[in-house]
Amino acid sequence: MRLIRSSEVAPVSDSSPIFIGPVTRQALLGGGDSKDYNLAVVNFAPGARNKFHRHTHDQVLFVTYGAGYVVTDTEKIEVHQGEIILVPATEKHWHGATEHSAFSHISLTASNSTTEILE
Repeated sequence: MRLIRSSEVAPVSDSSPIFIGPVTRQALLGGGDSKDYNLAVVNFAPGARNKFHRHTHDQVLFVTYGAGYVVTDTEKIEVHQGEIILVPATEKHWHGATEHSAFSHISLTASNSTTEILE
């Protein structure tokens, strides 16, 4: 067993090409910590988001702070703290903060999932 305290994992600026605007990430599980899962807190500044992308496996987003959007080709949903979003494998989508609110979510993906940036 391993106890992970998210309060003890420092947010690190993430300048990955998938992001538009200021984003920090707290990697809670990854890099071989678990054979099945990657888990991270992702913090978006107001207006920041990621680009349209898709994953080879399902992604689950647990909204922990603020207001954000989850967008596909056909819908745009505003989400808030306490809500959970299931993004099925291969669904084209993006997620990020509204224009007026910071936004944080915990992202859960399969450890062998890959991401394809589509824009």
